[in-house]
Amino acid sequence: MRTAARTGLVAVATALVGAVAAAPSDARTAAPSDVRAFASSGATATWTAAPAAGRPYAYLEGPAGSVLQDTLSLTNPGARPLTVRLSGQGAPVSFAARTVTVPARTRADVPFAVTVTADTPPGEHRGTVRASAAGRELRVDLRLRVSGPRLAALTVEDVHVDTATGALRYTLVNRGTTVLAPHLAVRAEGVLGTVLDRPGRPLPLTLKPGQRATRIEAWPDPPALDSVTVRLTATAEGAAPATARAEASFTSGPALAGAAGSLLLVAGGGGYAVRRRGRSRTQRASAGANT
Repeated sequence: MRTAARTGLVAVATALVGAVAAAPSDARTAAPSDVRAFASSGATATWTAAPAAGRPYAYLEGPAGSVLQDTLSLTNPGARPLTVRLSGQGAPVSFAARTVTVPARTRADVPFAVTVTADTPPGEHRGTVRASAAGRELRVDLRLRVSGPRLAALTVEDVHVDTATGALRYTLVNRGTTVLAPHLAVRAEGVLGTVLDRPGRPLPLTLKPGQRATRIEAWPDPPALDSVTVRLTATAEGAAPATARAEASFTSGPALAGAAGSLLLVAGGGGYAVRRRGRSRTQRASAGANT
């Protein structure tokens, strides 16, 4: 019985060896390669980056001008150390080190800070903390709430009229704590009435708190001869209308020549009429003397 059993085991082993030997060469070599690839991917593909304490996103709150801190957890379940590169997007995020090596089967908690600049308006802001390693990038949502009163205030300053081209130069200033999208209306009054009237329209810019923007408003057909008062009115949502004005006198050469010619014609016509009336009175006086 023992001899028969040993004979049967030898036969089974011989059959297995024969089956492996008979298998195609590519089938025999594929298995070790797949195992190596699996081991390599398994060592890095499951690493994670997330806010500390298992939160779904990083949340920070504070006033403008402050530095807020939080922690990012990097987990490396692999069998080898993992080097992770950190960066921020959409918010001024800083790290003690932008490259962190996490040992095998270890979690590393990495502090980071967000600097809330003094001109950051109150309200909700978004950003992203990015972690990159082994050809893979993970992003952690960053939500920032800046506290403080919301104030919308806009002014128009330094209005100047270029009498050579008619261009209107002015500066808009955001004096509040919110981002503004300004509108502008322009009106100019001359000696004989309105010479320019443009209703309010949105400008292609936004102003952050404290930001200034100098712009030029074209006026392609200004009056050739006139004294005008230009009034600019800027508005923005939540802000009171802001108005500024400037005086200008337009005196072009051709217009002056035409005006001078008109005055000469008027003066000449008046002199002719005076002379004619004088001759008429003389003739009437002579006729009366003769009679």
